[in-house]
Amino acid sequence: MTRPIAERGGLALDVPLPDVVVVGAGLAGLATAHALAQQGRTVRVLEAAGAVGGRMRTVREHGCLIDTGAATFPGRGGHPAIWRLVAALGLDRDPASVPPVRDALAVWRGGRARPNAGRPLGLVTGAGLSPRARLDLVRLRARLARVDELDPDHPERARIAEETLADLLRPYHPDLYDYLVHPMAAGFFGWDPRRSAAAPFAAHLAACGGSHTWRAHRDGMDALARALASRLDVTTDHPVTRVTCDGGLVQVESPRGTVTARAAVLAVPAPVAAGLYDERRPAAREFLAACGYTPMLRVSVVLDRPPVPRAGRPSYATLIPEAEDSLLGVITLEHLKHPGRAPGGRGLVTLVPSPRGCRELLGAPDRAVVQRLAARAARFLPGLPADPPRALVHRFRYGLPEATPRALKLRGAFAARPVGAVEYAGDWVSLRPCAEGAAASAALAAERIGAHLSPERRAAAGSRSGERR
Repeated sequence: MTRPIAERGGLALDVPLPDVVVVGAGLAGLATAHALAQQGRTVRVLEAAGAVGGRMRTVREHGCLIDTGAATFPGRGGHPAIWRLVAALGLDRDPASVPPVRDALAVWRGGRARPNAGRPLGLVTGAGLSPRARLDLVRLRARLARVDELDPDHPERARIAEETLADLLRPYHPDLYDYLVHPMAAGFFGWDPRRSAAAPFAAHLAACGGSHTWRAHRDGMDALARALASRLDVTTDHPVTRVTCDGGLVQVESPRGTVTARAAVLAVPAPVAAGLYDERRPAAREFLAACGYTPMLRVSVVLDRPPVPRAGRPSYATLIPEAEDSLLGVITLEHLKHPGRAPGGRGLVTLVPSPRGCRELLGAPDRAVVQRLAARAARFLPGLPADPPRALVHRFRYGLPEATPRALKLRGAFAARPVGAVEYAGDWVSLRPCAEGAAASAALAAERIGAHLSPERRAAAGSRSGERR
């Protein structure tokens, strides 16, 4: 069947009507399109940016592979949806293509980086925690192990769903909050533990295991996105301005023309999706409105040689607690992630501001951002230039979804909403701010779209929660 699906210069073009249009070519959108194509659906992917990947994009400059957002992922048990995609695309045929990240995580305390944070060995070596705090960490882990409903795909079901991270940590030694949970939540997610929900964070950590399981894509963290896009119909530089549903068809409007399809998936941040589509399902509308985001800001610095930390064996990532620096949150030595990140013996460092630093610097000129963060980081990396000449600033207005107890309370009804012609994908769908959240949402979105497009399945789909149990 053909219909006019686009207008350019006032002329209608008669081309095949696709089953589904996916808005957004980040990991969630590409994985959704891949799953729909596996169902035999015809799919078009529209991306506003000039390249695919979203927050998993990698830029290639100064001879380096520079990951602009997501940087690592855990082993097969921690991110099963990601590993299923890796296997389906053959990216794991060469084991060296997904290498482990050695000496992954440290915490700065008392003038030096304390290694083994986030792994069992840290209970022995300390990892920046006092002996009493280590005992309390064992108590906390035992308590969370007894929370049977601690499911990263359904955090709203946990008994601790109404608690913030600060609430969860209050009965324990303050070191757990100050030198472990707060730096991790703030540094990796941009979350404020006083307002962010405990259940998604705890479920995510429990599912992922320790930092000793971390891996990276050898050829850049966009390797998965690029492999998916090579198998799909993807158009970049194609911003979408509005999505409407009329007469059983979905209209996807853009300055480049209007695309018509039988269904659409909005694989964009929740606030963007809410602005594109007038959602009529109350549960979906309320959940979209409650899904807040934290911005993300990263500075990549290319150096002539790897920097030498102050003391001890360098770790890939070092968390900077708020007590040590109020503007700087994480320092990563990207050349330790894989030698190919910075060839020829160069160094590649990423500076990630704290939530406060991100708020202060997000709108500042690039040079000012680089200078402010480099000056702070020099305390932790002696010899780091105060004004490095080769530096890139990466900004994401909608960096990561912030799971609050209010959003968590609304998520159950959102998951149980009826299927429709317009569905959603993204890590915000499960309030799990990571690549696994994006990939898992893709499988769910494809299932829901399949139910909508298959009349014989609609009655059965209406009686289910619309979500895998």
